[in-house]
Amino acid sequence: MTRQDPASRPQSVTLRFLAAPTDVGVAGTVSAGTVLEWVDKAAYAAAVGWSASYCVTAYVGNIHFEDPIHSGDLVEVTASVVYTGRTSMHIRTEVSFSDPRDGRRTVSSTCLVIFVAVDENGKPTDVPEFVPSTPRQMELHEHAIARIDIRNQIVAAMKDQVYSEQGTAEQVTLRFLAAPADVNWGGKVHGGIVMKWIDEAASLCASRYCGLDTVAVFSGGVRFYRPLFIGDLVEVEARLVYTGSKGMHISVHVRSGNPKTREMHTTTYCLTVMVTRDETGTAIPVKPWVPVSEEDRKLWQHAQDLIAIRANAPGGYTPTHLAKSFEEDSVVGESAQ
Repeated sequence: MTRQDPASRPQSVTLRFLAAPTDVGVAGTVSAGTVLEWVDKAAYAAAVGWSASYCVTAYVGNIHFEDPIHSGDLVEVTASVVYTGRTSMHIRTEVSFSDPRDGRRTVSSTCLVIFVAVDENGKPTDVPEFVPSTPRQMELHEHAIARIDIRNQIVAAMKDQVYSEQGTAEQVTLRFLAAPADVNWGGKVHGGIVMKWIDEAASLCASRYCGLDTVAVFSGGVRFYRPLFIGDLVEVEARLVYTGSKGMHISVHVRSGNPKTREMHTTTYCLTVMVTRDETGTAIPVKPWVPVSEEDRKLWQHAQDLIAIRANAPGGYTPTHLAKSFEEDSVVGESAQ
């Protein structure tokens, strides 16, 4: 493949399309999993355009789902390179939408996606350095650098948690085979497809807990460890680890392996926050979950630790309903211990 001069490569890519009825989830709006799939596709296009090589998703940072997207809305997903390492590219994505009849655009979500460029043998390969040239690019470049330490803290915190049969909270596991329709251009399952599976499992777990339809308002710490292949047996395990006054924090682990054996490996994990909404779209309170076992208490504290870490990120914040529940549930947690 002939490589272009970095100065001539596109720094930003925008995908545009109409949200279709098939994109809508059970809550009546476009599901978070579909939005994450769009985000991954746009970020992939930006990464490939910059690196001129095949790329794999390595990490998806915090994404807050604000105003819901409806069928028929005109959607734009803009992905821009904001920072490069030796083999990695940090891509900022912004999802916005508008009703085609009035054209007023609303930003639905933003997040940072990290891709790694790989060669024909699947080994990481160098990418051209991105040098910001405008004030806005410089600002986003600095934010990406500042988030590196935050991301490392989140990865370390999530990696160290133990999940066993000692947990008593709501839990569901989806099992299926990875299908040919799930594959990307490199012969592996799309990172966006994996994130869609995560959203589906988290939604089911939260709905079983509260007895109502739920939607994601946040997803973060999505770490991709190894690729998924066509025909792999896939397990997506979702477990409730914390509730605020409105938010249900669901930890999701994706495992995969050859169906001819019993050996399964962790492919991806993340934490998703689900809520249920009334007819006006406002999140409503859910019943509090009180830890019972020692593992419950550790995971309950783990969820709060992640909230605190993310609140310290540049541009990061603790959503109002979570900040409020953080204070209220600290009292509950102390009494449970």
